[in-house]
Amino acid sequence: MLLPPRATGLAAGALRPWPSVLATWGPGERSTLHAHHCWHLVLALDGELQIQTADRGALQRGSAVLTAPDTAHAIDASGVRVLIVFIEPESDVGDGLAQALGASTIEVMGSETADRLRSRVAERGEAGLSAALPGVFEALGIAVPPSSPRSRHPGVQRVLRHLRAGAGDADTSLEALARIARLSPGRFMHAFTESVGVPLRPYLLWLKLERAGAAIAGGAALSEAASAAGFADAAHMTRTFRRMFGVSPSDLRRRSQLVQDG
Repeated sequence: MLLPPRATGLAAGALRPWPSVLATWGPGERSTLHAHHCWHLVLALDGELQIQTADRGALQRGSAVLTAPDTAHAIDASGVRVLIVFIEPESDVGDGLAQALGASTIEVMGSETADRLRSRVAERGEAGLSAALPGVFEALGIAVPPSSPRSRHPGVQRVLRHLRAGAGDADTSLEALARIARLSPGRFMHAFTESVGVPLRPYLLWLKLERAGAAIAGGAALSEAASAAGFADAAHMTRTFRRMFGVSPSDLRRRSQLVQDG
């Protein structure tokens, strides 16, 4: 089990994005309609969730919900204890989810499926959630790593590794990243969107938000996390956080954090 380090005295560019799998648990919140570039599993540890999506409109009730990357959704988990898992789409686990879910963008689960997921958590207890996550994925029918990973352009793969390993103040200009991909800027932009599912600039903004979120989970002040992640100020970070997560950055502090580096 890896807990996020205390993030004090941060310098600009010192942050890394959060790991491939990040799980939190604690009291639920009500989110506004939002979308983020990650797989998102929300499991009610007690009670039920209300889920809304942009395309379906009406509220659905369920005990768990899994949403695909960049899918607009809102969840009301008020008064419910929840397990929330964020999964990087470009990771092995993310590839497994893409295979398991196919073309579906959202899956609302009833009590029977949720009970299977809850039993995997209960086997380990919340303190052992990191060890329980593989069992949760197995109960969802996910092979980790998948038998046949999603195909991505090799140049884009190099850029993704570079971006996630590098500091927040690294050169992320189109020209610099195209050189790493060994492609022309125009070809790189096309290959990136085709491989990742979103254009380059929204993905870079998502990485900034990940860096800020990891710092906040580690105990950094909002202003400190915003500055280190490259936002103009805490207000800009908060607006972006609300748009991509549907809640404020301070809501992240209200839950116990646990990270599994997948």
